[in-house]
Amino acid sequence: MNEGIPLRVWPGRPFPLGASFDGAGTNFALFSEVAERVELCLVDDQGRETRVDLPEVTSLCWHGYLPDVYPGQRYGFRVHGPWDPATGHRCNPAKLLLDPYARAIEGSIEWNPALYPYNLGAEDDSPNLEDSAPFVPKAVVANPFFDWGNDRPPSVPKHNTVIYEVHVRGFTSQHPDLPEEIRGTYAALASPPVVAYLQQLGVTTVELLPVHEFVHDHALIERGLRNYWGYNSIGFFAPHHEYARGIAPGNQVLEFKQMVRALHAAGIEVILDVVYNHTAEGNHLGPMLSFKGIDNAAFYRLVADDPRYYMDYTGTGNTLNMRNPFVLQLIMDSLRYWVTEMHVDGFRFDLAATLARELHDVDRLSAFFDLVQQDPIVSQVKLIAEPWDVGDGGYQVGNFPPQWAEWNGKYRDTVRDFWRGEDQTLADFANRFTGSSDLYQNSRRYPSASVNFVTAHDGFTLRDLVSYNEKHNEANGEENRDGESHNRSWNCGVEGDTDDPEVLDLRARQQRNFLATLFLSQGIPMLLHGDEAGRTQSGNNNAYCQDNQTSWFDWSAVDESLLEFTRRLIAFRRDHPVFHRRRWFQGRPIRGVGHDIAWYKPGGGEMTDEDWDTGFAKSLLVYLNGEGIAAPDEWGEHVHDSSFLVCFNAHHEDIDFTLPDIEPGLRWTEALSTLPDAAEPSPTPAASAAPISVAPRSILVLIGVPAEA
Repeated sequence: MNEGIPLRVWPGRPFPLGASFDGAGTNFALFSEVAERVELCLVDDQGRETRVDLPEVTSLCWHGYLPDVYPGQRYGFRVHGPWDPATGHRCNPAKLLLDPYARAIEGSIEWNPALYPYNLGAEDDSPNLEDSAPFVPKAVVANPFFDWGNDRPPSVPKHNTVIYEVHVRGFTSQHPDLPEEIRGTYAALASPPVVAYLQQLGVTTVELLPVHEFVHDHALIERGLRNYWGYNSIGFFAPHHEYARGIAPGNQVLEFKQMVRALHAAGIEVILDVVYNHTAEGNHLGPMLSFKGIDNAAFYRLVADDPRYYMDYTGTGNTLNMRNPFVLQLIMDSLRYWVTEMHVDGFRFDLAATLARELHDVDRLSAFFDLVQQDPIVSQVKLIAEPWDVGDGGYQVGNFPPQWAEWNGKYRDTVRDFWRGEDQTLADFANRFTGSSDLYQNSRRYPSASVNFVTAHDGFTLRDLVSYNEKHNEANGEENRDGESHNRSWNCGVEGDTDDPEVLDLRARQQRNFLATLFLSQGIPMLLHGDEAGRTQSGNNNAYCQDNQTSWFDWSAVDESLLEFTRRLIAFRRDHPVFHRRRWFQGRPIRGVGHDIAWYKPGGGEMTDEDWDTGFAKSLLVYLNGEGIAAPDEWGEHVHDSSFLVCFNAHHEDIDFTLPDIEPGLRWTEALSTLPDAAEPSPTPAASAAPISVAPRSILVLIGVPAEA
């Protein structure tokens, strides 16, 4: 027994769920419709348990209050109830269960047969009565008190947002200016050298790969690997403990808050990549860690005519049951907690189409989205959907509700196709460059509904995209069968490493083309961490299990030229609102200032319907009218900018562009080029009468300046 821990327990309250410390003791509350008895298990430093029954149940929530239980106390639950897999019930009090509402979780899984609710090697009908407590992580009572000082959300307007997708551990694990003991932690991401790097890069928002407590899969551990990305959640309120510097139980909560406070002080928002579509418990053959033993039929989507089995819209073995009000409450409580208590600024929802499945079809107006819409807290932060899952009808790009932005997979594919010279891409490329109005305008959304990206954590890095035709995932232990099979880019002629200067020049140019297209496009750009510096994964396009140098940012191998180019690009976008408009281009005269946008052939004539349909065309010019920004800014002032001509040449040869006779009072001067040796804009003005030669596979941006200047 545990000395010093009181055995007295008061009725307490059914709300809030989880463990709530009030300064004198802790209230514990757990939802379970199927439970017949719930034991709260308090665990000491040696792993010994003191068990007390939660004495009350109100509205399906079991609860009790224990005075003198303080932050740092480890605990779990044992749920007594029916064991009947054929009807979907799997209660097994031999298993110590994590609190679904745990604010902190300590320790990792030790894979042992006791983790499984059934006897391995047999059918899952008979319960396994081995005690799982020695092998499972424990929930921890967290300290809710924190001095936020004058912390304020940066509240970056959507159209000004520049997202940096970053992994807490991988981004900082090899940073030379950080003490080794804090590398790979929340504290590292909040450190002055890292914050300074983000500020100098110019990003406004970091999107953190999953930081909810997650599990390293058994299959990966057996292969000597780890779940590096973290898409295997088990605790939707708990910051992942391995990213904490301190060893005190629950310290990760404090360190996460300190990180957010430091990034906010630098004007940088924090968005979380969240995984509410499934959990780490897998299917009917998976371990019992939490939800499965608390109320399996409530938390998971089960096969209707055979509830022994799980519906799997995620490819992970299970799917959370969005039809159950307590599951919806769990997700909404989690989202509100991260906003109100942890001060995050928004969320990117993994496989978000799964959240919309009420029966089998994806329903845009499902209960989850209704709840988000009416919630006064969650509805006000940035909401980004990965708008697909692996089930039938799961590809839902363009179909999310009005306040949502979406990862635009069509943008990624079109831009890659354009720069690899694929036929019949001009019209689609123009749509993507101008914000994808064909996807979002009909739902009354603005260009900021489109989160544009060329690369993300899932796939090749930018450098590898232009360096490899084939994936090289051998280190994943799946005989190179995993990951996207086809590289929708162009590898510049030579696979992998090379010393050929022409190939290296073309690769550098293609990286700049992708980056320039991304940051000149309407919508919200998202940059994968390290792409600005030439980070490589040596051709691995599915590095989800590579928690090592394969995935980590190598700060000793930064491509300084590419980094400087990216910084200039982001600053260029920030300084010129014509490249991040709040509203759509109209393609017609606006308030007497001329066309806000126009498209031209290299010969100088305007594009016609026939030209857009020409499959072999690889080049075009776009005119952007700086006075054609129809909407005022957030302060109500009319936005003015310079006008620009942007020349795209995806052809393998030089193309002469005849500049259109537009805005006669301007002369056109080079503002930006994607040629690797074009470190600074050329001071030479471009005469409208003479054709301008644009190098193969490059972009040239011209700015209009008054002719008399």
